[in-house]
Amino acid sequence: MDRRMKNLQGSELKAILYSKRANLYYLEKCRINVKDGRVVYLTPEKDVNKYWNIPVANTTVLLLGIGTSITHAAVRMLAGAGVMLGFCGNGSTPLFSGTDIEWVSPQNEYRPTEFVQGWMSFWFDERKRLEAAKNFQLSRCNYLEKVWENDRDLSDAEFYVDDPEIERALKNFRKRIKSVNTIQELLGAEATFAKQLYKYAAERTDFNGFVRDNDAKDVMFEDPNRLLNHGNYLAYGLAAEALWVLGIPHAFALMHGKTRRGALVFDVADLIKDAIILPYSFICAGQGMTEQEYRECCINKFTDHKALEFMLNTVKTQSRQWIGGGSV
Repeated sequence: MDRRMKNLQGSELKAILYSKRANLYYLEKCRINVKDGRVVYLTPEKDVNKYWNIPVANTTVLLLGIGTSITHAAVRMLAGAGVMLGFCGNGSTPLFSGTDIEWVSPQNEYRPTEFVQGWMSFWFDERKRLEAAKNFQLSRCNYLEKVWENDRDLSDAEFYVDDPEIERALKNFRKRIKSVNTIQELLGAEATFAKQLYKYAAERTDFNGFVRDNDAKDVMFEDPNRLLNHGNYLAYGLAAEALWVLGIPHAFALMHGKTRRGALVFDVADLIKDAIILPYSFICAGQGMTEQEYRECCINKFTDHKALEFMLNTVKTQSRQWIGGGSV
């Protein structure tokens, strides 16, 4: 096995389609290097060092937390497999690079140009950019309905897509999406929808009166806020990977690009956050899960509900909408 791994070429490492890859890693207090042709991480234990394999061909994102070091050879092999790297703090947040959401992208310019050219064909037209943002928000609603309708664990936690509160929130949000005339109005409608989902989730998990606090300093609601932050960064990792695969720069955002250069990552991550990250942050906090247990739960749900594939398909579809000179 090791002998074969030594001879693998970059093209072979990328044999698994990105949309089908299952692994997203957060590592801390370890050293990452190459051993016997494999990317491994070394964890020091009493009187012995243990090596653990990272299956790079089936991995999308690698988040490197505190106390982590990585060798040149490991970065080279990860890049050859198309794995996105992110350096972050404890528990995967914050992601370090000033105030931007930025990633260490694999150096590979031999990617399709179709999608970035399609994206740029409409991006400079304000009307088309608004319509694209609306399409994203409608897709976000559709994905939430699909996930909540088919996820047994959500049903067990009494999260139901046909509850009157959720049906009403979705109906009103869709109505507002279609009627708004500016990105700012769309952001306002999105904020209202998010508050309704937070309220619903908080009531289902006995966090009544929940207030979203990005710094997670409110002792009463520290656990759900902390897990929300953690889960959001997992979603940002998948979004960054999707955009890298399609070759679309992060700066060409639809909604969040006023002040943040990497804001398209936020737009794409929002496609799945309501459906998966939001409910499971409350559910896992209510069950007293550790961050590692919560992270494993989210990654499993990403796989179960094909989150990365959904992101890729949504961005692909949008980039192709006006190819050929279609009108608004």
